[in-house]
Amino acid sequence: MKKQKKASQDLRIDTPNGLWPSPISADMLSGALRLEDVQWAPGSDLILWQQSGDGKTSIWAKPAGQAAYNLTPNLNPSGGIGYGGGVFRAGKNGIYFAERDGRLYFKPYSAGAARPLTPAFGAAASPTQSPDERFLTYVHTYEGKDCLALIELDKENWPSILASGADFYMQPAWSPDGSKLAWVEWNHPNMPWDGSLLKLANFNPETRSLTDIKIIDGDAYNAIFQPIFSPNGMHLAYMASRKSRDEITLYQIISEQRTAFSNGHNFLPAAWVQGIHSMAWNPTSQAIYWIDMHRGKTQLARLDIASRKSEYLPAEGFTLHEQLALSDQGTLAFIAQSPKLAPRVVVAGGRHQEIIARSQADQIEQGYLSDPVDFNWHSSDGQTVHGLYYPPLNQACLSDQKPPLVCYIHGGPTSAVNFGFSMEANFFTSRGYAYFAVNYRGSTSFGREYREALNGRWGELDVQDTVEGCQALVDKGLADPAKLVIRGGSAGGYTVLNALIRHPGFFKAGLCSYSVANLFLLDMDTHKFEAHYTQKLVGALPQAAKKYHDWSPVFHADSIRDAIAVFQGSEDKVVPLNQSEEMVSALRANGVEVFYKVYQGEGHGFRKSENIKDFYESIDRFLKQYVIFSI
Repeated sequence: MKKQKKASQDLRIDTPNGLWPSPISADMLSGALRLEDVQWAPGSDLILWQQSGDGKTSIWAKPAGQAAYNLTPNLNPSGGIGYGGGVFRAGKNGIYFAERDGRLYFKPYSAGAARPLTPAFGAAASPTQSPDERFLTYVHTYEGKDCLALIELDKENWPSILASGADFYMQPAWSPDGSKLAWVEWNHPNMPWDGSLLKLANFNPETRSLTDIKIIDGDAYNAIFQPIFSPNGMHLAYMASRKSRDEITLYQIISEQRTAFSNGHNFLPAAWVQGIHSMAWNPTSQAIYWIDMHRGKTQLARLDIASRKSEYLPAEGFTLHEQLALSDQGTLAFIAQSPKLAPRVVVAGGRHQEIIARSQADQIEQGYLSDPVDFNWHSSDGQTVHGLYYPPLNQACLSDQKPPLVCYIHGGPTSAVNFGFSMEANFFTSRGYAYFAVNYRGSTSFGREYREALNGRWGELDVQDTVEGCQALVDKGLADPAKLVIRGGSAGGYTVLNALIRHPGFFKAGLCSYSVANLFLLDMDTHKFEAHYTQKLVGALPQAAKKYHDWSPVFHADSIRDAIAVFQGSEDKVVPLNQSEEMVSALRANGVEVFYKVYQGEGHGFRKSENIKDFYESIDRFLKQYVIFSI
């Protein structure tokens, strides 16, 4: 029987947790757009951005004072290297972009169809035009080999290979006069955040080749990120991750001297995709604007080149910034969000910020949006571990009971959960759940030592930190110990399965999406980008075969006794379908309650609106049956 309780500001109905009626529907999660990039057209006030929804990606353009329009309505731009990214580059008269068919295209801003620039073989990303737009260089992959390729625009010619020999390439950048090219490259077994090289070369337009190639910075233990030339051509700026700090480095082209700036923060993003840009020169070459990240929050900052002093820009209510771009007139644009504000493309050039595009309308009342708080605890081995705790919140409901808890494990595992907008978290908290996002050891933005602590201990430390973090919440009365749920996908799903194996009964239920279940198969089947990642996280085969067996959930499925829901994409090339199939078969053979759903045509992560909607509706029903109504 429901009863009325008088709250300090309103009347709320006393309702069991998990059953609170919420305006945040699965439709809302399925209909949200993903904003993935923003750029300025050179020499103009034309702003462009990339957005994706329902399995379709589009590039939009908006001239100042005019309506926005879709540049690619009949195409599907897509970066085809690794996890994607680096989809387009804004030119003076149009955009250069990678298509899902593997080709590069040019689409004018004015009327006219997109025309292909490269033949249809392999895949491309990060197109970057020379300043005179005579040439276009890009990252290309074909039959497992990557390179920097080049085409001469407005001529029909086969692409040339500019640089090859490394396993991976990223972030090519031209000097303002087109005479030099800089880029980042790295080799197995490293990931780009472990160690990489910054290279600089002279470009000969007559032979379409590079000369005097030299290593500017970086090695197997120091990672380089986003080289950009100053507008006057005097400096090459880039970010670097050293052993003890992250820094912005300036390389003087003529003197070849390097100077560095560091504020002690670990601000480099993990380069999971191509095309990330976190800093930009101002038009006078006197300052660099950059995104400073520290423990899950970001701020826009300005670094004065002469004084080497930095200052923060007004936050304007945002706690997370991405894809910083600066126009030739000095106007900033970026993608920004906060726990109360969904992602949006923001232009900050005058006295007031202008919102150019939104991932979704601001239609949810603030009384249904939970504010996360830092929740840190000491592990049993004496380390400080980090997480974000979202308390249940619904302006129409309350409960005197301790809330059920959904513990979210991010993927990667070299990733992190930041202080951004999480519709998923609010989907649960508005229904009466608490939501806990664990930044276990291995996560980014808490220091290199914290991130590298997971090397050789994947499946161990992530599980330990997750279980101990949940127990710390229980000890503080912030979660019901009988109604703990663990959820994760990919590497996060691997943690879910191992937690259910190593701590049966601690969680009431598990939610797994495209989860790693067999380390041997992962090592053999995964894509090139992560081909040696497991070697770092677990160990090299055959020497570490026993560890692979001990920490592969599929071989220990008989230890799981808690209900579990498994979701998988049929076309997943990162964690193939056979991982989930093998795990589900083992669970069912042991009599575990399993809900299993395969989404046809989906890859590593679900993109189609109908599938996202079904995913969250299925989870809601599953948790009601096995957690809320369970005895």
